[in-house]
Amino acid sequence: MKKWQINSVLLGMSLFLAVPALAQNPVRINWTAVTGAQSGMFMAHQEGLFKKNGVDVELIHIPSSSRGIQAILAGEISFSFMDGVNAAQANLKGANLALVAGATNRQVFSLMGKPEFKRIADLKGKKIGITRVGSSTHTSALFALASAGLRTNDYQLLPLLEVPNIYTALAAGQIDAGVMSPPTNARAKRSAEGVQLFKNNKPAALKMIRKQLKVSDPEIQEDTYSQFREYLEYPPYVSRKGMEAVLAELADKEPGAKNMKSEDLMDMRFVAELDKKAGGK
Repeated sequence: MKKWQINSVLLGMSLFLAVPALAQNPVRINWTAVTGAQSGMFMAHQEGLFKKNGVDVELIHIPSSSRGIQAILAGEISFSFMDGVNAAQANLKGANLALVAGATNRQVFSLMGKPEFKRIADLKGKKIGITRVGSSTHTSALFALASAGLRTNDYQLLPLLEVPNIYTALAAGQIDAGVMSPPTNARAKRSAEGVQLFKNNKPAALKMIRKQLKVSDPEIQEDTYSQFREYLEYPPYVSRKGMEAVLAELADKEPGAKNMKSEDLMDMRFVAELDKKAGGK
């Protein structure tokens, strides 16, 4: 299978969103996809870091960023992972969400296709797999395909709900290409404290990859760990430069984005407080 890596600060964010007014017990955190981008949360849960800090956390799974936003606004959850584009678009419509931590500030998705396609432009008229419309895979697909000069009517996007489903459909010949993240893209080639633990405690990280990401192949476990040990942000500040790029891109389609500043979307006081404490140890 042919792989095109997408590395854009513009779209490379899987971000925690929170509405502080929604106080719940336990705190409900949504993980949106089977991906190592959310390893910090998985590690914190696995190694008991939430309980150590006196937080009762319930992890739930709502596929796709757009549905995660809907669940936050409905008061069903307090936090969810998603990308900066979705966050900005939601706030332009009055959602009043805040980005409180950055999981990754680089794009970790790969656009992968059948071997006969040598360039992204070769996907004109073809079927491209994503998870859902409005998801991070959707955002990434649009960016990658547009970078090759393709317009939205030049191809067909097929929502397949979960990232592993995209690989399955590609392997079965049901789609021509799809957007995937580790460990799923590793299979295709052959997918705050918790982040620090992931980076520094490889045995525990590999255990999480086996358990949470359902990866049994040792080679894929190693590949997933290697990729996300580099990609995961620590300390997990949201990239100001990245959010400025997001707003600049949105301004062409969303007039309100011209008057929005990156500070309107970010609340870094929690990460800054933890960073200060860590530096003082």
